Amino acid sequence: MPHSLVLNLLPQSPIPPQFLTGRHLHALFLNLVSSVDRELGDRLHDSGADKAFTISPLQAKFNHTNRNKISDHTLQWDHEKPIPIGTPCWWRISLLDDTLFSKLTQLWLNLNPAQPWHLGPADLYITSIFGTPQLTQPWANATTYAQLYEQASDHERQIALSFCTPTNFRQGNFDTALPTRECVFNSLLQRWNKYSGISLEPNLTEVIFPSFFNIRTAIAADSRSKFIGCVGEMSYRIMGNIDPLIIKQINALANFALYCGAGRKTTMGMGMIRRLNMTKNNFD
Repeated sequence: MPHSLVLNLLPQSPIPPQFLTGRHLHALFLNLVSSVDRELGDRLHDSGADKAFTISPLQAKFNHTNRNKISDHTLQWDHEKPIPIGTPCWWRISLLDDTLFSKLTQLWLNLNPAQPWHLGPADLYITSIFGTPQLTQPWANATTYAQLYEQASDHERQIALSFCTPTNFRQGNFDTALPTRECVFNSLLQRWNKYSGISLEPNLTEVIFPSFFNIRTAIAADSRSKFIGCVGEMSYRIMGNIDPLIIKQINALANFALYCGAGRKTTMGMGMIRRLNMTKNNFD
């Protein structure tokens, strides 16, 4: 059962930019895990471990315009200045299987809003956690894989995805930042088949074609490396005389994107994707 949890945070001291990287947030998540299950935290720290989770970059509720943004849907993934003390922030953690969620249940149930957590030199308080849909927070949700599959449309042919943090994909020995149908949907399919227990057809991408794109190259950098990906929106269309079952499976994958992301370094805040609702004001 996938969960998309949003933690609301309040820093008790300024958070320097160099401690807002994916590497430091990844370490914060492992500290949360280790606080309730040291063995699990050590296992997730192992580079070869099955990492059935993703995280987001830390999002500060600033009043000024986010310079990272290409649209209202993209998130902030780097910071030039410290996040000031007392600035409300939120942080998304997604868990892709029930085993991981159940092991962390004690953390959610016994949340102490007065217990500080450390991000570099800064102390953070977790003031609340959203685990179900919120009017003002599109990243909070929970469902079962069976519900994701059953509720997927078997006739909707238009799929609009927002690439909210830099997203890139491994192809052979190299990386590509272009969200081709093969890169995006095969990444979703791989994770679906790994965690859902519901097998989908292996060649779904053959009927998917890009119909609109508004994307740009984006770089996430820290002291160790640069990560080059894409952000923005892209619309795909299912073409041809297609079995409704195939349409349903593609739509299930698109809905699953909220939880699993796509591409590389999703456990460090990259590859965050969510499906956009199609309206008359959306692109076609």
